Amino acid sequence: MTLEALLAYAHFLAILTLVVFIASEAALCRPEWLNATVVQRLGKVDMIYGIAAGAVLLTGIARTWWGIKGTGWYWSNGLLHLKLAMFVAVGLMSIKPTLIFRRWNKELKATGELPGIEEVRAARKWVMAQAHLIALIPLAAVFLARGF
Repeated sequence: MTLEALLAYAHFLAILTLVVFIASEAALCRPEWLNATVVQRLGKVDMIYGIAAGAVLLTGIARTWWGIKGTGWYWSNGLLHLKLAMFVAVGLMSIKPTLIFRRWNKELKATGELPGIEEVRAARKWVMAQAHLIALIPLAAVFLARGF
């Protein structure tokens, strides 16, 4: 019972961290707020977001292996596969902004130039798409937890 509680806590903490940092990316990635400091910060925030995503995945897998319900219960349920598919989709969507933020940092260091307004808006659309898809994952989770 203690292990189950600790696994759930670790998973929830990782999820909350992920949500905080995707929200931070969305808040920072605005043309009207972008300056050299924000470009650098976006790279750091995105790195923490990636680490949090890894922690979400690892703690989720740990819950299926060492949790009370066990792997048979979790892995035979289509809702877990739906959650994982959405999570993978978010992960794939996160590649584009990560590459964009790295390029911005590289260009900023090389030339001192900030990205254009349209480029910032395009990056923000990718971040917002991730944030919206992330918000749907708990819907599948609550149904999964109730045995649907």
